[in-house]
Amino acid sequence: MSLLASAAAHPPPSHGAGAQQAIGYPSLFLLVVLGSLLPVVPTGALVSGAAVVAFHQTEPVALAVVFAVASVAAFLGDAALYWLGLRGVRSRNGSRWLHRLQNRVDGETLAKAERQLDEHGAAVLVLSRLIPAGRLPVMVACLLGEMPLRRFVRGDIVACLAWAAAYQVIGILGGSLFPEPWQGVALAVGLTFAIAAYPTVRRRVGRAPRMSERGSEGA
Repeated sequence: MSLLASAAAHPPPSHGAGAQQAIGYPSLFLLVVLGSLLPVVPTGALVSGAAVVAFHQTEPVALAVVFAVASVAAFLGDAALYWLGLRGVRSRNGSRWLHRLQNRVDGETLAKAERQLDEHGAAVLVLSRLIPAGRLPVMVACLLGEMPLRRFVRGDIVACLAWAAAYQVIGILGGSLFPEPWQGVALAVGLTFAIAAYPTVRRRVGRAPRMSERGSEGA
């Protein structure tokens, strides 16, 4: 994120744009791949921030390049993670990747993802990429159902394209509202973090009434 913020706050002169892009696009690619493999990197915020910076550049292809880099990187990360998890499903002792994925998904959410997968098949992959915190439960459900890698890949291609487009739109909206790129980056990143935090907040708010009901019953 520091790379995006620096580029937005201190845009280089036109003759240095090529050097900035030569650094920025590979960095975006590597960070999105890493975020797909290790779900701790805010990949949506990265794509939205990069879209803001691209929106304020004079090159008309900048936004198209951000979209292509983000969608390809997300797909490669998803495919690699699924392949690693699939190896664990087929192994007698499992794998650390599969165990890590399962540990990050609660039973209720996983059961819901499995029902959706049974009803809608690989089409659920598209929604899982667009819904905050929806990717991992659906991926684990696909792994436990032993969905073939080829079928997962077909659904995930569309999912990654839709995901990259959605977060790029957030970045474009943020960039269009402010004259300075750093202002648009701040808004876009804030929105993506708010979207990502929504499922956690909703779960905690939903648990509060149940906890109070249990407390009153125990009294």
